[in-house]
Amino acid sequence: MLIACGDALIDFVPTRNEEGREALMPAVGGSCLNVAIGMARLGAPTGFVGGISTDLFGRMIADHATGSNVMLDLATRSDHQTTLAFVRIVAGESHYAFYDAETATRNWTYRRGSIPFDTVEAVHVGSTTLVNDQGARETKALIADARASSTISFDPNCRPNLVKDKPAYLARMAEFAASADLIKMSDVDFAYLFGDEAYQQRANVLLGQGTSLVVITRGNDGAIAWHARAGQIEVQAPKIEVADTIGAGDSFQAALLAVLHEQGRLSRQQLKDISTEELRRALSFAAHCAGLTCTLPGADPPWSHEINWSW
Repeated sequence: MLIACGDALIDFVPTRNEEGREALMPAVGGSCLNVAIGMARLGAPTGFVGGISTDLFGRMIADHATGSNVMLDLATRSDHQTTLAFVRIVAGESHYAFYDAETATRNWTYRRGSIPFDTVEAVHVGSTTLVNDQGARETKALIADARASSTISFDPNCRPNLVKDKPAYLARMAEFAASADLIKMSDVDFAYLFGDEAYQQRANVLLGQGTSLVVITRGNDGAIAWHARAGQIEVQAPKIEVADTIGAGDSFQAALLAVLHEQGRLSRQQLKDISTEELRRALSFAAHCAGLTCTLPGADPPWSHEINWSW
């Protein structure tokens, strides 16, 4: 089984009503839930770990997740409110305003012993859950238990407007990166975390501390990756008609994990031993899935039957 641990929320996505006026459409989101949905839709056995409310929006989240074949038996349901995120598109980039005080996601706690990690091939973490102290603390405890048997995937998916103490946040992200086997981040995240540092220089640092695969996504410029054995690989983004980019990075992450699982290359040792060609195919497949997600409004990753697995 593959697991995504973290945020589940409702995005209010910009649209227009019949009169042409600006409007907002609620859509299930949350980076880590999006990753779980993306993996499950591609046929990987997937569970979600995190807090989901029992309120109206929480029921929307649960229905959407189960309708996408995500198992929720490891999730924590509570009567805390659902996190809400309001989205605006500025120069092609999604900008968010979060309403996340005392929510189900913020109040999630890791129940030690509740997850059979010997049956879990990979655990994905990241995004807004790691900004607050409790979320980061609980996720660290989960990773400590998972790491002996499960591959750890990490996407910081930074949200600067939620960060109150940037030096502390940078140190926290470095700590999570040090425990990860696979790290994926966008070029925007990279700039926030590492400024003008060269991609390869930082990738070498991450590989040197034990990470097997480092991937940077660059929107229309595709993705570039570094692997200790397979070397540096670059893949192109597909040519598409963009509706919005919401969930594109999550779709890339989900597809990458799902195809590595399909290739038998997701376990820690198998990921270390992956060939250049296997990795190139996996990255191209992930870029293709991310592109398809951009053709639809909101975070709506593709289903297995909608894609060509030969990428």
